[in-house]
Amino acid sequence: MANETANETANKKATLGETFGDIATFTGRIGSAGRLIGIDAGTKTLGLALSDVTRTIASPLVVLRRKRFKEDAAELLRLVQEHGVAGLVLGLPTNLDGTTGPRVQATRAFARNLNALTPIPILLWDERLSTAEAERTLIAADASRKRRAAVIDKLAATIILQGALDRMRVK
Repeated sequence: MANETANETANKKATLGETFGDIATFTGRIGSAGRLIGIDAGTKTLGLALSDVTRTIASPLVVLRRKRFKEDAAELLRLVQEHGVAGLVLGLPTNLDGTTGPRVQATRAFARNLNALTPIPILLWDERLSTAEAERTLIAADASRKRRAAVIDKLAATIILQGALDRMRVK
């Protein structure tokens, strides 16, 4: 019986949060209050962006150097708490032809692992070409290579989040 209770607890923990691929369902789940955080999840960094309270404008927030998942999640959830975040928009690195590869699998696993830690809803958002767009923007702004390397991940997260915010307003 004790094992059943432990299993039930584990199952509840495993389904604490939800991940959505549909923006309308995600929008209905997060309600109208609270900011959103956009995430560009790379193998070495997590680029983060934050929306304003009206969910109109995305701004670069920070780049976190990846460590272990527990440490990454703890820092992300600290920022969620600090900024009153209602949902996360996680960039899904789909290939240009629409197929998926190892990075998509890793991103989905990241979302599943976060779902086990928080009830904050997660939207998987197609991020095709977001890093390329961030790179073009930084080159157009005449940013040095060193500067581009320092900010490209949070700028890519900003592009991901802004795309989702724009789509939410269209309905």
